[in-house]
Amino acid sequence: MVGKRGASATGAARAARRMGSEKMDAAASLLPREPRTERGRRTQRAILDAAAAEFGDKGFHESSIVSITQRAGVALGSFYTYFESKEALFKALVLDMSEQVRQLALPVVAEALNPVETELSVLTRFLEFAREHSEIYRIIDEAEFVAPDAWRAHYYGGASRIFARIKAAKERGEITGEVDEIHAWAIIGMNVFLGLRYGVLERDRSPEEVAAIANQLLQRGLR
Repeated sequence: MVGKRGASATGAARAARRMGSEKMDAAASLLPREPRTERGRRTQRAILDAAAAEFGDKGFHESSIVSITQRAGVALGSFYTYFESKEALFKALVLDMSEQVRQLALPVVAEALNPVETELSVLTRFLEFAREHSEIYRIIDEAEFVAPDAWRAHYYGGASRIFARIKAAKERGEITGEVDEIHAWAIIGMNVFLGLRYGVLERDRSPEEVAAIANQLLQRGLR
């Protein structure tokens, strides 16, 4: 999914716990079994990647464990080594995708840019991600009904990370106005729908252009 698909579902849950929100507590219960060997990690990664493609193509209900393992090139028995059921795999996949989105922002945040530049870069990266992995929209939308705990964890986690970034910028004196959790949800809502419009439905504007125009709202608002 991201880069060489190095993110893991277990990493997603650890990230969720670090966020500290009560809404994220359910994430720990969604973990797959953690592999003990490098070979096991590769197998689990192959299953997650195959599940993303399968669920993205067919949806949850039309996909099967057999078709996922065939796509992954692993034995059916290997599936149950790491996941208890198709539902458990789907939940783990939602957390895995959430972790990959989280990873997009890490290099940007590490650069210690001002808040407007940070959100500009994060949005640009997300738009690029949405173009490459449009299946995330179908999977996250289905998660509202198939895996509601993972669905809530995905959105609460994203909003929590944005809120933490703008609060830190406020404490550094880079934002003069008050900041609120509502601001974080407004930003994540903008990002999600821009990704849908310019990453999935149509791609008639570049990610850089879309992010720059949308970022003007933050330039005027985060004062």
